[in-house]
Amino acid sequence: MDKLLFPSLPDACIQDLVRQNPWWQGQPMPPLPEFRRWPFDKIMSRLRQPIAPILVIRGPRQIGKTTLQQQVVAQLLAEGVSPEHIFRIQFDDLPSLSQIDAKQEPILRMVDWFESKILECHLNEAARRGQPAFLFLDEVQNLPAWDVQLKSLVDHAAVRALVTGSSALRIERGRDSLAGRIQTLETGPFRLVEIAALRGFGTLKPAQADNGWEEWLHPGFWRHLSKLAVEQATVRDQAFAAFSERGAYPVAQINPNVSWPEIADQLKETVINRVIQHDLRIGERGRKRDQRLLEEVFRMACRYLGQSPNPATLAREVHITLHTEVGPQRINRYIDFLDSSLLIRAIQPLEIRMKKRKSYSKLCLCDHALRAAWLQEIIPLDPAALDRQPHLSDLAGHVAESVAGYYLASLTGLDLAHKPEYQGEPEVDFIVTIGEKRIPVEIKYRRVIDPLRDTLGLRLFLEKATNNAPFGLLITREDEVTMDDPRIICLPLKSLLMVR
Repeated sequence: MDKLLFPSLPDACIQDLVRQNPWWQGQPMPPLPEFRRWPFDKIMSRLRQPIAPILVIRGPRQIGKTTLQQQVVAQLLAEGVSPEHIFRIQFDDLPSLSQIDAKQEPILRMVDWFESKILECHLNEAARRGQPAFLFLDEVQNLPAWDVQLKSLVDHAAVRALVTGSSALRIERGRDSLAGRIQTLETGPFRLVEIAALRGFGTLKPAQADNGWEEWLHPGFWRHLSKLAVEQATVRDQAFAAFSERGAYPVAQINPNVSWPEIADQLKETVINRVIQHDLRIGERGRKRDQRLLEEVFRMACRYLGQSPNPATLAREVHITLHTEVGPQRINRYIDFLDSSLLIRAIQPLEIRMKKRKSYSKLCLCDHALRAAWLQEIIPLDPAALDRQPHLSDLAGHVAESVAGYYLASLTGLDLAHKPEYQGEPEVDFIVTIGEKRIPVEIKYRRVIDPLRDTLGLRLFLEKATNNAPFGLLITREDEVTMDDPRIICLPLKSLLMVR
């Protein structure tokens, strides 16, 4: 290849790239955990038979996206892929990148260098030989114009790219320019089936292994899930108790013998502070953000999790706490920022026939352990633990609603909203929309369920023909809850978390 076409990179950048790709020199990778998260098999399948040239894995910080990438690289090498055909760049660990002017399109320049110095042929030539190159980009969204550069790359070169990012907003902005070239997969903290496997409780079989929303429209699917969960109750209950106690972040479940105060400090430092202090600085240019205000908005999101607070109310609380004037619009911008970081999901009100009712976003936290760490207040979800602290039942109800909301919202491709109270009709916690049909979901996390009062919102929603809802889900605390109304299917939260 004509080396004049490929300008060299700064020496420091080359050294960093070589360190991140030790297989080029026949060196071992860093030790990797044997446990593989649920997206691993799907990633491998999509790399072998790509639907689109770019696969994006997005999720909050510290949920194992980098480890997933490294495990995929290790698997490709084990399957016989040539080391020179694998190029991985971890952008949040590449300080030498600042030496490359953004106008020089650093992704393209690094790929140019890779072709010239490592692959020693054009990407298209490697693909033509049946040995395509694999490109792994970690936390790429922080790079200016990353999407434009990737579009140019995949439009002119045959390469299989796996991209990870912890900013939903910046990843979504890249979706427009990458239309038709990108497939997105969202992953959050550990699922219940992963906690069971990791902690050695046993195998927990979910109701579904992959997408298949049409199944959800049949009451039999949910009754099957209920039966499946009861059959695996011993393992399920152990996993749920572990989830209740320590949350679902890898650092908490991988280290069960480390004290909770140490885990809480680690979560604050590597997750919350990383978003508030680091991601805040690399936000949109020209828009100033206040770190203290963002910390306070996150604290309020923890307090109001599972609820839909009025931003004007939050603004008044900020005024009292920080002694500063802040308007509701600015509060909304900070909530949007936290939503874009995937620390929270701001679930929007339901729109029916293009009519959006005046209401506010319902705030769902990615893991209740973050709330426990930030507010230094542990709210158990496990029924046995909750029975020992019954005064926390109301708070546990809000936490349960947040857990269910974030879990459902993180299932790629599922349309989730909430129905606010409207003209005397009670609210419904969540509405799942599949095609033209809707499934109302109500969370009642208490020992005793009133069959009339606690199902009023569900029944009114089901009875209105315009809602096109064939049945509803009542998410409870216990297995034993039943309803005389055949349209209402009861399912404990710990069983709902087994759907995937």
